[in-house]
Amino acid sequence: MSSIAIVTDSSSDLPADEAARLKIAVVPLTIRFGSDEFVDRADLTAEEFWARCKTAPALPETAAPSPGAFQEAFQAAKDAGADGVVCLTISSKLSATYQSALAAASSMAPFPVEVIDSLTVTLPLGLLTLVAAEAAAEGDTLDDVLAKTADAQRRLHVVFTIDTLEHLKKGGRIGGAKALLGSMLSIKPILTLQDGVVHEEGRQRTRAKSLDHLVVTATAGAPFERLAVVHGDASADAATVAGKLAGLDCASPVIMADIGPVVGTHAGPGVIGVCWITRS
Repeated sequence: MSSIAIVTDSSSDLPADEAARLKIAVVPLTIRFGSDEFVDRADLTAEEFWARCKTAPALPETAAPSPGAFQEAFQAAKDAGADGVVCLTISSKLSATYQSALAAASSMAPFPVEVIDSLTVTLPLGLLTLVAAEAAAEGDTLDDVLAKTADAQRRLHVVFTIDTLEHLKKGGRIGGAKALLGSMLSIKPILTLQDGVVHEEGRQRTRAKSLDHLVVTATAGAPFERLAVVHGDASADAATVAGKLAGLDCASPVIMADIGPVVGTHAGPGVIGVCWITRS
């Protein structure tokens, strides 16, 4: 029976118990508030991140893991007796993390390490990682794990909404006048990921309508192989969305998770997303 180790990065926002259950190694990104640097999830929890954001004069900065950090994870898998590694990372169009993992994989030759550019981020990446990890847990070969993950990637969908334009404004991504106009009109963008980058799918005039749009869009994707709700400092609204999705046909338990610093830095508090893998 094959033994394939699974590695991802902390932008996946995988719940710690899920990562532990399937022995998924998570390589962290780092976050810097001014001169203070933190290792994602190790030095700074999602709750602590959001608390700091409320008082910080400027957005924090995030940095990809070094190739050495990935190499350490790959070497640990090899030392533990793995026959190979599958590593899934945040979209290469959003971060240098994928390139770091590729460099580390090259340094491990001839030990086989396959790096997958997920072309997504946060829990959609987490769901793909779970697919790979469950295939590995069943004893699948490296090629079989890659094939199952690629198949799931083709059936992966995500839709999300942001509640505030303030983080975009702080980050210089939008002019002050536009941010003010958006706030006055209560415009809530509906966003998705296409080919690894963020795209605007539409707009709603109120928070309630934006949440309902997430529910309607996700419901149309049923039946599901996997379904998840992810949020940044918005547990009540996330629970509302999850409640409206309850009872839909899903082959595995619905996951709820917190968005951490990597995505939270740019999306801001109140971001809520629904992601799913349609049933094949």
